[in-house]
Amino acid sequence: MLHGEAGQTLDVGRPLISVAPVDASVAADPEPAVEKVPAAPSADAAAESYRTEEKAGSGNVLIGYGTSGSGEGRRTRPRKVSAGSAVAVTSEPDFAELSLSRTRIPGKLSAVISPLVRKMARDHGVSLDAVPGSGESGLILRRDIEAAIGGATRETAPVEVPAVVQPSTGVQDARTGLNVASRTPVRGIRKAVAANMTRSRSEIPEATVWVDVDATALLEMRAELKKRDPHGTPGLLAFIARFVTAGLKKFPELNTRFVTAEDTAGGEIQEVVAFDGINLGFAAQTDRGLVVPSVRNAHLLNARELNAEIRRLTAVARDGKATPTELASGTFTLNNYGVFGVDGSAAIINYPEVAMLGVGRIIDKPG
Repeated sequence: MLHGEAGQTLDVGRPLISVAPVDASVAADPEPAVEKVPAAPSADAAAESYRTEEKAGSGNVLIGYGTSGSGEGRRTRPRKVSAGSAVAVTSEPDFAELSLSRTRIPGKLSAVISPLVRKMARDHGVSLDAVPGSGESGLILRRDIEAAIGGATRETAPVEVPAVVQPSTGVQDARTGLNVASRTPVRGIRKAVAANMTRSRSEIPEATVWVDVDATALLEMRAELKKRDPHGTPGLLAFIARFVTAGLKKFPELNTRFVTAEDTAGGEIQEVVAFDGINLGFAAQTDRGLVVPSVRNAHLLNARELNAEIRRLTAVARDGKATPTELASGTFTLNNYGVFGVDGSAAIINYPEVAMLGVGRIIDKPG
């Protein structure tokens, strides 16, 4: 609205024009004590034309600085209003809330301040839009991302859309000079496994130890059990898993996780987390890639029970029905390289675990 009439003389500091959003109420100025000067008819007509044009453009930004060009600006300090006028203006935001709003996700009330939390969500393919923040004012904390990754609030695994292999289009690769035969998108489980293995290699300074173990007694024991119960005898992996749980009870430092957590100031602290129990993971090859399902509370199971659970988890993993809890709850991993007919391999530790055991093939050796 226009604060004054054509020909009026306004006091220094008084507003001339106020621009307000459509339908917003603007308090009228009290009758100003000003000196009125008779205006010419042409001046009255010009003023009326100006008011008509100004009214038509009410709500638009006339002059802006430091804005993104979207037509929406942010005031950095309150408007000064003289004692003789009352102009309705938008209330200034709370500065504590403003500092938090700068970290907000568009279209969502929750916020992320720590770069660590953003990186963790990005590395594991977690959408921040779907994570409820448990911190103050909906702040998303590390534990919220870990809950989303580990499936603490989910019971079923997300449906994975099969990757579509695009046939050759005759496009030549610029680096090799060869025609591209196909392109297969990396996503879903394969993408998550690739990110986890890459993080393991970059953050865990592993040290590998090779040891030959005499398995003669183990093979003789299993052969004797198989004579008594041909169909109920546990496999070699189940027996080795039983040995592993016994060893981890003796050396609990290997049954831990090395994690980076958030401190109260939004920084990072590192912790070694020990557990009162063992969730034994084992590598399983599937059509979707290598996965590591975990036998929960493996320390409480005997060889037969371990054998049954390993078989069950292998089946659901190959069918693509393993839950996030079954795939992300391990505290130590057992990997059987022997099925590939090799003596061993340079292991990649299942992040964030601190150790794993790889077992190669069992072969006869001269005494």
